[in-house]
Parts: sequence; structure tokens; C-alpha cells
Amino acid sequence: MYKVFEAIDELVTIVEEARGLPMTSGCVVPRGDVLELLDEIRDALPAEVDDAQDVLDRKDEIVGGAEHLAEQALSKATMEAENAVAQARAQAEALIAEASAHADRMVADARDEADRAVAAGRAEYESLVGRSQAEADRMLQAGRESYERAVEEGRFEQGRLVSQTEVVQAAHAESARVLDATAEEAARQRAECDAYVDGKLAEFEDLLTHTLRTVGKGRSHLRGPMSMSAAVPYDYDGG
Repeated sequence: MYKVFEAIDELVTIVEEARGLPMTSGCVVPRGDVLELLDEIRDALPAEVDDAQDVLDRKDEIVGGAEHLAEQALSKATMEAENAVAQARAQAEALIAEASAHADRMVADARDEADRAVAAGRAEYESLVGRSQAEADRMLQAGRESYERAVEEGRFEQGRLVSQTEVVQAAHAESARVLDATAEEAARQRAECDAYVDGKLAEFEDLLTHTLRTVGKGRSHLRGPMSMSAAVPYDYDGG
């Protein structure tokens, strides 16, 4: 580049020192010296200048190619983005379906467990009622037998102690008392049995209600972020 500037300075000097033409602003310069200096300038210019000129000459072609490549890249990026969105949507739908199926299984398991608990409670209730009934029957039978023995003994004593009727009355009173006590005990045991079974069934009901409420909240939470519509309250009867 130094030679280029040096040759330009010599050209300026030649023009400044050239002999002027009368009546004009022109001048006479030595053609050979000027051409020689121009050749030196051309030879001294770096190759990058020629490359830059080629780039300028092919500007429209290069810009068009770059725009075409940019459009292709944008189209490819758009397609990839659409594919990614479709895959994400498919994965989300699969997750929702899996979560819903899991929730349904949990509800079904909870209902099965509740059915088993109710069946167990009913069986225990029936067993307690049966044992209480058997005990009551036994006590009633024992009361009847005691009454019959007392009556028999009273009759036996009646023949021997006719004048002492208070013995027979006492025997009747004792028999009546035994029967009343037996009936009261049977009623008390039946009431205790009913209260115990009712408490167990209440516990099973609370457990089932809590389980169904927890499952419903879990399903609503799983569906809520992905659903496009408002969440529908969970129906414990229909799921």
C-alpha cells in the first residue's frame, strides 16, 4: 500500500508541474510517465481489493443466496418447532390419560376397600348380634328353667306348707325378678353391640370419604394445568 500512495503522490506532482494550455484549464502531461505510474498502482493494489470488487459485482447474487438460505433455515426451524409442539402436546395428553387411569384405579381400589370394610363390619355385626342373641336365649332359657324349678319347688312345698303361702309368693317373685334381669341384660348387650357396630361403620365411612376426597383433589390437580376448560367438581357417586 505504501507504493500506491507514493505513485499517487508522483501523479499529483506531475499534474501540478505540467505545462498549462493557453486559454484553457487543461495541461500537458507526459503520457508514458502517467501510464507507468498507473501500472505501478495497479500492481501494488492488494488482491483483497479485487476480491472486494468481485463481491460488489456479485452483491445481488450473494444477498439473494443469503436470503434464500435464511428462508430455508427459518422454514426448517418453524417445522422443527411445530414438531416439538406436537410431540409435547402428545406427551401431555399421554400423561393426562395415564394420570386419569391411575386416579380411576385409585378410586376403584378405594371403593373395593370400602366394600370389603363394610362387608367385614356387617359380618362382625351379624356375628355380635348372633352371639348376643344366643347369650340372651341362653339366659332366658336359664331363667325359664329357674322359674320352672322354683314353681316346681313351690308346688312341692305347697303340699307340705299349705298354710305358708308366702313361700310360694316369694318363689314367684324371685322367678319374675330373674326373668326381668335376664331380659334387661339381653337388651343391654344388644344395645352395646349396636353401638359398637355403628361406631365401626362410622369409622369406615369417614375413611372412605377422606380417601375419595383425596383422590378427587389429586385428579383435579393433575387435570387442572393441562385442561383448556374449567375444572369440573369431582362426583363421588359417578367418578
